[in-house]
Amino acid sequence: MRKKQAIKRDVLADPIYNSKMVTKLINGIMLDGKKGTAQKILYNALDIVKEKTNNDPLEVLNKAFENIKPALEIKE
Repeated sequence: MRKKQAIKRDVLADPIYNSKMVTKLINGIMLDGKKGTAQKILYNALDIVKEKTNNDPLEVLNKAFENIKPALEIKE
């Protein structure tokens, strides 16, 4: 007999940018449960982007994710 499939839990938005994408990126950077260190790394990087481009760092991050997405999805 098979068990139920686990329910997908939704991530909470991060406190500074209020974005779920930033939270997922922090969770991807995180090693060995060190979330504070991962947050420092990402927030410092976004501050550098803000200083150098004078644009909203979330817009730059969204544009970067759009650039790395594949243009075409293939299903078999």
